[in-house]
Amino acid sequence: MSAVLSHHDDYTDDLIRDVLERVKSIAIVGASNDPVKASFFVLKYLRDKGYRVIPVNPKLAGQTILGEPVYASLKDLPEPPDMVDVFRNATAAAGVTEEAIAIGAKVVWMQLGVRNDEAAARAEEAGLTVIMNRCPKIEIQRLFHEIGRIGVNSNVMTNKKTKLTKTFKKLI
Repeated sequence: MSAVLSHHDDYTDDLIRDVLERVKSIAIVGASNDPVKASFFVLKYLRDKGYRVIPVNPKLAGQTILGEPVYASLKDLPEPPDMVDVFRNATAAAGVTEEAIAIGAKVVWMQLGVRNDEAAARAEEAGLTVIMNRCPKIEIQRLFHEIGRIGVNSNVMTNKKTKLTKTFKKLI
């Protein structure tokens, strides 16, 4: 690996915090309408945290996810998002990164397990910030002390046994 990209092995908390505090809109490429998929609950979490989320998925274009219109690609967005969150594999991340550069995004964030050093180098040469192999939901929870036992903060505390809902039963 080149020395230029070695900083992608370890990000400072200050860098991640700065990115998460300055972005306001996030395009989620590979967004799913399936509530048990990571891209769905990350989209929901980020929306609930006050970010403007923009789902991108060519198979779902024209539909909505959590009331947000789904776009086929980044080039179809009415305005550039501050950040592009990539829920695609490392190979596909190259094309997504090129689109992010072309539309004027400021940050490319590749999800857990996604790393493409060549795409990162192109994005950084174009002036974008790149985060790879991280999840913004997890980072927000870690940095702002929100992580719960199962990775979510339900804002509900009880010691009484409650009936499981159908949606929750799917998860266990």
